[in-house]
Amino acid sequence: MAVHPAYPVGLRLAGRRVVVLGGGQVAQRRLPALAAAGAQILLVSPGATPSVEAMADAGEITWVRRRYEDGDLADAWYALIATSDPVANAAASAEAERHRVWCVRADDADAATAWTPATGHSAGVTVAVLTTDARGRDPRHTAAVRDAVVEGLRDGTLVAPHHRTRTPGVALVGGGPGDPDLITVRGRRLLAEADVVVADRLGPRDLLAELPPHVEVIDAAKIPYGRAMAQEAINRALVEHARQGKSVVRLKGGDPFVFGRGMEEVQALAEAGIPCTVVPGISSSISVPGVAGIPVTHRGVAHEFTVVSGHVAPDDERSLVDWAALASLTGTLVVLMGVDKIGRIAETLVAHGKSPDTPVALVQEGTTAAQRRVDATLATVAETVRAQDVRPPAVVVIGEVVAVGPRSAAEPAR
Repeated sequence: MAVHPAYPVGLRLAGRRVVVLGGGQVAQRRLPALAAAGAQILLVSPGATPSVEAMADAGEITWVRRRYEDGDLADAWYALIATSDPVANAAASAEAERHRVWCVRADDADAATAWTPATGHSAGVTVAVLTTDARGRDPRHTAAVRDAVVEGLRDGTLVAPHHRTRTPGVALVGGGPGDPDLITVRGRRLLAEADVVVADRLGPRDLLAELPPHVEVIDAAKIPYGRAMAQEAINRALVEHARQGKSVVRLKGGDPFVFGRGMEEVQALAEAGIPCTVVPGISSSISVPGVAGIPVTHRGVAHEFTVVSGHVAPDDERSLVDWAALASLTGTLVVLMGVDKIGRIAETLVAHGKSPDTPVALVQEGTTAAQRRVDATLATVAETVRAQDVRPPAVVVIGEVVAVGPRSAAEPAR
């Protein structure tokens, strides 16, 4: 007798009757997807798990608290048989055959008229995997294939460009603190689908090497006190390429809205009528201290943390930071873009009452292979930066949290 593979199909169950027999773990796993599909679900079971019961209490399903009876599958479009009674399962399966109801059996897949594929979702795509060889059916292998495809779609390693449905525009993507593995799943997927990438120096540069040859990469590097692509020029580049019908990714370091001038670009795109998607990123203000062993909050030590920009000195009339108020706080102070101003910042904090013995850590090029941590105090940080030749990009952490981890402030820099 020939063995025929299952014919894959997607069921549109919205508003249609679906009967589930049994309220155990199988039902608990399958019911949410059936509810999401809009099915009118009837559960027949004398008992149910707490999660299934909660779905009934919320009105997502109708629960009849009894065992299966002949006739329960009448008018159903689809049935899931998952009771612990083999006799009831067989009877229900026979009823489904009589009424021509597609039926899944949790206890005997070979006796069913339908199989449930291993499914996953990514960016509006449902991935469903079935084993074609019934004699060698391996649910774990099927699930592994599903996971590999979904993960590839999510992280951009499996590129499936849109053709008819893709809308030209700009995606403002936060690339994270530098390690290419710390970009978000959505950000990496959009990067893989881009026609044009406008990239910052502090973005995850290693990801640019993975782009296909046809992708145009525009250097928007903003090197301190060196060459810079003016913000207006960046805005124009985003608008011009999007107007050409291209999919544009603006790849920025950290998070676009944490001292990243992201809103300026969003505003420019809005004025030009260009659709823009914002993809948040992992901010270096939290992640870089974390990978260096410094928690920005810690029970009994710091109940708050404040992130400030140090790109202008405390005595600069352009500064918007209330340094006197920061000096009075007992929590953690994280300073971005403040390496060259850290001496004056430390002096100002001490002048307003901060202890000169307050621990300070500088984490240079955090999350990358070149990462290093240099420890000091407010009293010694200026000289330490000079002696250790600490350069940007570096995150400065000020507060008692610097000393709570395995490495103490007295340990020499590596």
